[in-house]
Amino acid sequence: MDATVETNDSVAKPAEFADSKYSEIGKKLLADMEKGDMDSWMDVYADNAVYEWNSGDSLVGKPAIASYWKQRRANVIETISFKDAIWLPIMINKPQSVEAKGIWLLGWYKTTAKYRNGKEMTQWIHTDYHFNSQDKIDRVVQYIDKAAINAALPK
Repeated sequence: MDATVETNDSVAKPAEFADSKYSEIGKKLLADMEKGDMDSWMDVYADNAVYEWNSGDSLVGKPAIASYWKQRRANVIETISFKDAIWLPIMINKPQSVEAKGIWLLGWYKTTAKYRNGKEMTQWIHTDYHFNSQDKIDRVVQYIDKAAINAALPK
């Protein structure tokens, strides 16, 4: 099946591969999170960024995202590691659903977190990052299994 859309003056693809530099940004994000370098992790976020989870929870604005993740990484998560990451940088030219037009980085990775209470959690996480015109992340959608996380945390 051809994934093109006919226009009057050209043939435009609804989506196409984007620059691999976005995969490098994703790799750096995971490395910064593993090290606990949350200031470096936050460098790529836009001031108006939104971070949302499949459960419906969300954080709005760079200060809220920074506060949440700095606190979580310093006080809740003792260590975290990411393995077997898969990255797909994609340019959405013509949205097909609710996704925004522009550059998206789709990432899948096996995550193991050891919490400060001694319990551990492992699961595959899928994260979608949208980049604005300044190559800053302005939207994150993360798909996680909260039951696995909640089981490892104190009630």
